[in-house]
Amino acid sequence: MVQKPEIRYQANPVIAVAELTLATHSRWFDKTNNCFKEWTHFHTVKVVGDIVEAALIHANKGDITLVHGYLINSKTNNREVVHASYAQTYPKGFAKSINQIHCSGSISSDIKILTTEHNKTLTEISLSSKQRVVSAVTGKSYEVTIQRPLHVWGKEALYLAKHAKRNDQIIVDGKLSYLNNKQKSQYIDVQQATLLSKH
Repeated sequence: MVQKPEIRYQANPVIAVAELTLATHSRWFDKTNNCFKEWTHFHTVKVVGDIVEAALIHANKGDITLVHGYLINSKTNNREVVHASYAQTYPKGFAKSINQIHCSGSISSDIKILTTEHNKTLTEISLSSKQRVVSAVTGKSYEVTIQRPLHVWGKEALYLAKHAKRNDQIIVDGKLSYLNNKQKSQYIDVQQATLLSKH
């Protein structure tokens, strides 16, 4: 957590709203330059309702924070916001950081098999994830869709290349990562992928 959450209260009905910024980190060894490299990315998280007081009222800068929710593009200020439906904080020092993504969706692209410059197998696919969410403020229901590229490695990459196809359902565990390009394009570096069977 980059700073102590900003908590305010809306009226009619009275409801707690908090906005906070989380930083995710990734560290890797760059064989080309023979050194470790690291990046940090910042995520805006909005929390509405009872979870604010249950999980964030005593939260402080530096706390490790686990959130469950959905990602949405905010039209008002042109940014991505994670709307959290669950939040839990752990005191500073509990862990260095957590960068873990668990999500599901359908495969929305052709499946590409690539070989890296270090002769490792990589499968690249696009995941489309849809969620039906209910606003804690208005009570209205709406659908949110996001798309993210997935990078799958090794034997799982070969398994997906052989068995998966567009529109198949998939569950993935992994971490957020960014390509080394001008846009710093976000993708999910998959640690485990489960292709759901059709019966």
